[in-house]
Amino acid sequence: MNYEYFIAKRIIGSKAYKSSISAPIIKIGIAAIAIGMVVMMIAIATGIGLQEKIRDKVVAFNGHISVTNYDSNASQESIFPITLDEKTERFYPKFTTVEGISHIQAVATVFGVIMTDSIFEGAVLKGVGKDYEWKYFNEFLIEGRVPRFDTKWSEEILISKYLADRLEFKVGDRFQMHFLNEDTKKPIRSVGLEVVGIYNSGFQDFDATYLIGNLRHVQRINSWKENQIGNFEVFIEDYDDIDRLGVEVFQNTPPTLNTITINDKFYSIIEWVKIFDKNIYGIIAIMILVAGINMITALLVLILERTQMIGILKALGSTNWSIRKLFLFNASHLILLGLFWGNILGLGILFAQKYFKIFPLDPSVYYVTEAPVYISLSYIILLNVGTLLLCLIMLLIPSFIITRISPVKAIRFE
Repeated sequence: MNYEYFIAKRIIGSKAYKSSISAPIIKIGIAAIAIGMVVMMIAIATGIGLQEKIRDKVVAFNGHISVTNYDSNASQESIFPITLDEKTERFYPKFTTVEGISHIQAVATVFGVIMTDSIFEGAVLKGVGKDYEWKYFNEFLIEGRVPRFDTKWSEEILISKYLADRLEFKVGDRFQMHFLNEDTKKPIRSVGLEVVGIYNSGFQDFDATYLIGNLRHVQRINSWKENQIGNFEVFIEDYDDIDRLGVEVFQNTPPTLNTITINDKFYSIIEWVKIFDKNIYGIIAIMILVAGINMITALLVLILERTQMIGILKALGSTNWSIRKLFLFNASHLILLGLFWGNILGLGILFAQKYFKIFPLDPSVYYVTEAPVYISLSYIILLNVGTLLLCLIMLLIPSFIITRISPVKAIRFE
């Protein structure tokens, strides 16, 4: 054990240290570190959590990458079908030519009107097949179950809570949905549907738009063949690779088809989500600066309080750097103490939010009903190590005051 650490340990453990004039300032410094850690952990956990949750909601309704026909259609409807033939067999039903693709599914959409005795509501029927990925909607499901397409003309549908409340539907209700058709002999087609599940994604733009039903009905409404679909939705394993995989998917699909990632299709939402990163960086910088300033104050008080000890150590042959190390060891103890309590409080709040949902959010603004949290050991460790190192670096400059203390004057100091 080096003597700097030994002396620092003795100082920390002494009763005089705990009842000294500097004790309140030291406690304030520890509290600043702890509060800063709590704020930084909450900022990172909720920022990343909100980013992932919003992206997951967008992905649930669109996939990471959409493969569509080249056309100028900007509506939610599928106008021109894609025919499943030998060209599409290269990537559907399995997309094996590009690494990083987890799933691909065929869907189609058509706009219709639901009429009841007291109200009517427009919505988009999204037709899906047996290959549909229900993983995301299982999370959104609040009542009933997801549809099963055991029969060719299954009438089961999944409806949002928003539409169910407006139409006064509940699980088990049946209704008619009406669609316009190009057929002049029968311009309106109706389909009987049954509500088997109600979901709530919290993303009102999507909840107010989509019902999830049988792809066969959309094909019949549009007078398509069984091998014709509206578009493909591609899911990837790692969102961070979306731009690269978007290019590779485009290169591995026929030239008659176009691809678009959710980053491009929902540019405003994705860019808004990215702003959270800047907020997180800003909060971290401010909290570390505040904690560092408080620790600088505590260190200066400790140095001034032990001026005589510094003079004696210098007289006994200690170097300036050796004495500075002694006080940096002392400061490290205070920082670690603040980090410890900050981690306890921060993780307590985050786990409470994760399991008890104590902080709600307005879904019309944030697209979620409660503040989501992302808890990962990697960022917690990085945050702790980074805070410790940055605070110590900031303390190197004020510790330089030790070199200006004269042993003769310090020993005689009263």
